[in-house]
Amino acid sequence: MLAGLQNVTFEFGARTIVKDATWHIQPNEHIGLIGYNGAGKSTLLKLFAGEFFPSSGTVERGRTTTIGYLHQDLLSFDTGNTILSVAMGAFEKIFELEKEIEALGKEIEMNHLHSATGDQDQLVHLYSDKLHELELLDGYNIQHKTEEVLHGLGFTAQDMERPFREFSGGWRMRVLLAKMILQKPDLLLLDEPTNHLDLPSIEWLEKYLQHYQGSVIIVSHDKYFLDRMVTRIVELYQESLHIYNGNYSFYEKEKEQRIELQQRAYENQQEYIRQQERFIERFRAKATKAAAAQSAMKRLEKLERIEDVGISRPSIRINFRIEKTPGKVLVTLKHVSKSFGKIEIVNNTSAEIERGDKIALIGANGKGKSTLLRMIAGTETFTGERIPGHNVEESFYAQHQLEALDLQNTILDEMKLAGSQKTELELRNLLGCFLFSGDDVEKKIRILSGGEKARVALAKTIISKANFLLLDEPTNHLDMHSCELLIEALNKYEGSYILVSHDRYFISKTANKIWEIEDHKINEFKGTYEEWVSWKEYRAEKEDSIKNEPVKEKEGLSGSTISNKPAQDSAPQSTTGNNKPINKEIKKELQKQQRIFQELETKIDELKAKAAQLEQLLSTPETYSDKNRFIQTESDYQKANAELAKLNEQYESLFEKIIELERRC
Repeated sequence: MLAGLQNVTFEFGARTIVKDATWHIQPNEHIGLIGYNGAGKSTLLKLFAGEFFPSSGTVERGRTTTIGYLHQDLLSFDTGNTILSVAMGAFEKIFELEKEIEALGKEIEMNHLHSATGDQDQLVHLYSDKLHELELLDGYNIQHKTEEVLHGLGFTAQDMERPFREFSGGWRMRVLLAKMILQKPDLLLLDEPTNHLDLPSIEWLEKYLQHYQGSVIIVSHDKYFLDRMVTRIVELYQESLHIYNGNYSFYEKEKEQRIELQQRAYENQQEYIRQQERFIERFRAKATKAAAAQSAMKRLEKLERIEDVGISRPSIRINFRIEKTPGKVLVTLKHVSKSFGKIEIVNNTSAEIERGDKIALIGANGKGKSTLLRMIAGTETFTGERIPGHNVEESFYAQHQLEALDLQNTILDEMKLAGSQKTELELRNLLGCFLFSGDDVEKKIRILSGGEKARVALAKTIISKANFLLLDEPTNHLDMHSCELLIEALNKYEGSYILVSHDRYFISKTANKIWEIEDHKINEFKGTYEEWVSWKEYRAEKEDSIKNEPVKEKEGLSGSTISNKPAQDSAPQSTTGNNKPINKEIKKELQKQQRIFQELETKIDELKAKAAQLEQLLSTPETYSDKNRFIQTESDYQKANAELAKLNEQYESLFEKIIELERRC
């Protein structure tokens, strides 16, 4: 056992988080810790990390167990060091070992100069042992491994030498996540790790954690992430821990069955209690039955009461109201371009949003998703044309909307100002969906946290009578239950919307179109998120087969994607069997580019082999012990990698050119 809770009770003042909880974590377990917002999930992680101590019971940890804990409080960390050096702080043991090796090397050299032979053999043996230890720890590759992890989390080669403090909170958290996973603790505690990641980074983290040798406890509201990552779910509910041996989908089915059983048991127990109470009431005054009545009373006092399943949060419905029906087209962007200095967002791209569209706008962080939303809303300057549709009434939810809240209002007063004409009871019910219950609705806006203000702003957006919604990360501060309610509401919504989200489950349940910003263009896919993923995988397989057979005549990719084209031309067409006359000039150019492609592929293979050879040399003690040789080898290795990166860029560009030529043949 790595760690565990044994009969633990933990209380915050009068509030109990867990009562008499027992939970043992075994090696190589991947666990999802779930529960409503405010239930105490982060508190449990802090108990394991040793930041909190239980009111009673014990928190157990193995004597040699190492624990890594990623949480929001880490954002207070600040330094002027580069992100590469911050992440490489994971290898503290290796750096200490390198210092020892350097000191031993100097001592051996001094002894050699002074012809001292006393302890020379012993020093040489110790030096050799330390080098071997460094090799076993893979100490020669720590920079390469660190860069690989940082790249996976979305950082570019140019970012590596930038100071940590130059980055925003979300990017800083990525650096600290990189450091933590490089440390490879026995138990990794991750509190909402996907909150600061875009989709490509989430996918990379999934692949990394799937092969992680230690145990992982993940707090997340991302159902897709939990389904792929965990083999056990622990739910914190009603001050108890409920364990399910499966992923999140298994948990949902299993919990439903448990609830049915518990409800039946509760109803049976209530019937038994009523019978016993009737018996006591009827016979306790009779001398002949008084003893039996007294026994029945004692039995009821000792009875362990089964909780009513109805205690769980009610499923309050969120309903939209729309006053006006818009025209067929809500907004059109024609040949729009936008950049911030040298950073290009979109370049001469066009797109159209039609009535009934429910669009998910996706892409890596930094691609300009939020900027594009503002362009669609008409609140961001750009070159090109934005044509608004007829009768369009829009409502925009984004983090900057928080500034529009009146700090002196209560939450309930702020909701009344939205003009929804809902009753106070309806507004209170709606706020319950956004995690404001009871007296919470009387809180002043000025005392709310950032996350609470975001939920108020989202609730105001939801109750507006708009027929077009623009939603920027609407699920960021919601728990799973509230996400489900929002999904249900959006599916009933008769208007149109475009949303930005990194929550794949949310996207998969709400979108009927996918927009992706790629190469500074808006690429549209008409279909659901699952269909888009399948199409991307199919396209990737086709690209791999083309790379493996560059000279052969290749079939074009088929799919339902369009890139600023009319619907009838939206699917990339096959280059063969379409009865289209072959253009000889294009065919000739295609054959020329395919020859260049093959030559480039050969160069890349040769350079890869050279880089691998240099990497092997860098891992040998002989190279490391000779300072000049090590510097030269490392320099050659860096040059080879830089050249390889350039060739790969050419390779991708040429590949796209060949695909285009094939399409035109």
